[in-house]
Amino acid sequence: MHRVRALQTRLLPHGPWDVVRQVLLFFLAYNGYRLVRGMADDPGVTAAAFEHARALIGIERSLHIFVEPSIQGWATSTHVVADAASWLYLNAQTSVTLGSLAFLYLFHNSSFYFVRNMFMVAMAIALIGYVLYPTAPPRFLPEWGFTDSVANFTGVGHDNTTVDALFNPYAAVPSMHTCFALMIGVPLSRLVRNRVGKVFWGLYPLVVVFVIVATGNHFISDAFLGGCTAAVSAYAASWLARARPAAWAFSHSGVPA
Repeated sequence: MHRVRALQTRLLPHGPWDVVRQVLLFFLAYNGYRLVRGMADDPGVTAAAFEHARALIGIERSLHIFVEPSIQGWATSTHVVADAASWLYLNAQTSVTLGSLAFLYLFHNSSFYFVRNMFMVAMAIALIGYVLYPTAPPRFLPEWGFTDSVANFTGVGHDNTTVDALFNPYAAVPSMHTCFALMIGVPLSRLVRNRVGKVFWGLYPLVVVFVIVATGNHFISDAFLGGCTAAVSAYAASWLARARPAAWAFSHSGVPA
C-alpha cells in the first residue's frame, strides 16, 4: 500500500482530481473547435475559404515561395515518403500530442502547466482565425497540381460523413499542426536528458512542417502563421507565469491551477 501511494504521489503529485480538471479544460477547448466547425457548412464560408486559399497562392507566388506543388509531387513519387507523411499527419495531433502532454504531466509535472497555458491561448487564437479567415487546404485545389495524400493513404475521402462531422475542412489558417509541434517539441527538447531525444524533439517541428506541405494539407504561409501563433502563446504563457510563478512557470515546482 505504501508503494502504491508513493507511486501515485510521484505520478499524480496533485491528485486524480487535477487530472480530471486538465482533461476538462482540453475538452472545453475542443468543443469550442466543434462549435466553429458548424459554421463551415455555410455556403458563404465555403466560397470565402476558397477565395482565401487562392489569395494565399497569389501572395506566395509574388514572394517566389510557392513550392508546395513541387514538394508534394516529389513526396507522392516516393510512395514510402508519402505514406509516412500521411501517417504522421494523422497521428501528430492525436497520438503524438496527447502522448506528449501525458508524458509532461506524469514526468515533468512542474512544466506541464506552462505548456497547458500555451495550448489554451493557441487554441483560442486558432478559433478566431478559423472564424475570421476560413481557408481551404491545398488538397482542395487540384487545378494547382495538389492531391489528397491522406485520403489516398487511408482510402477515406474528405467528403466522408464521419470525417466531415469531426473536422473543419477550412481550418487551415493558422496551421495548428505546426503550432502544436512547436509547443510540444521545444519544451521536450529542453526537458529530456537523452541527447537523441533532444535532437528528435528539436527537429520534430520541422518534420511536421514538411508533412503538412507534402500531404497537401497546408501552405507554407499557414505553417508560418502557426509558428507565429505558437510564439504569441509562449509569450502569453510567460506573462501568466509572472502572475503565478509558483504554479505556471516553466520547469518550476508548484501547485496546479
